[in-house]
Formats: sequence, structure tokens, C-alpha cells
Amino acid sequence: MVIAQVELLLSYARRFYKRQFLTRNVVTNNLLQQLEELFTAYFEREKRASEGMLTVRYLADQLHYTPNYLSDMLRSLTGLNAQQHIHQKVIERSKKLLFSTHLTIGEVAYKLGFEHPQSFSRLFKIKTKVTPVEFRQAFN
Repeated sequence: MVIAQVELLLSYARRFYKRQFLTRNVVTNNLLQQLEELFTAYFEREKRASEGMLTVRYLADQLHYTPNYLSDMLRSLTGLNAQQHIHQKVIERSKKLLFSTHLTIGEVAYKLGFEHPQSFSRLFKIKTKVTPVEFRQAFN
């Protein structure tokens, strides 16, 4: 009997948790704009190599949310969680750098906050199905 009541309570809590994302349209639309501004500010800073890769924790702290809550909000809005958004932006930026500059793959990796160029190359290959070198060669 007690277990059934607890399950019912958890079911209500889950429903209310999900419903809040549907009723906060102004806040959630503003979230995407704020997120874009954070990405832009991060990529324009010169200290990326010393600060490291952009993290969900950093974004959540800047927006005054918990990492899990931020990911849930983004997933309800876009279908992607916060980490997927970060990867998407890093790949977009890396493609621009690979296409429009003569930086080495290592320099591009450090410019994006990666500690090791191999980590950058691995992520790039996973997300695009080609290596950074192959991507660059396709445009030369």
C-alpha cells in the first residue's frame, strides 16, 4: 500500500517536472539566445587553451541552473541535451577554422579548448564521419 502511494507520488512529480518545460515558453526561448551568447563569448576569448573545453557545468553555472536541469530544458526545446549542443557548436566552429584558416589541426584543437589534438580529432571524426585532415583536404 505504501509502495503504491510512493509510486503515485513519483508519477505526479514526473508529470509536473515535464509540464514546467511546456509552460515556460518565454524563459526557454530566452535560454537559447543566452546559450548562443555564451558560446560566442567562449569562442572569442583567448584563454580557452588554459581554461579547457567548454563544459555543461560552466554553462549551467553561467545560466544559474543545475547541469541536469539545463540538459532537460534543452532536450525539451531542441531534442538535444547540453553536451550535444556543446559538441555541435565545437564542430561548427572547428569547420569554420579548418576551412578559413591555415592553422594546424593541433592549433585548431587548442583554440577550441582541447588539451590534446587527438581528442579533438576523435570527436570530429565521430560527429562528421571524416577526420579534420580529410575535411580540410575536401576544400583544397
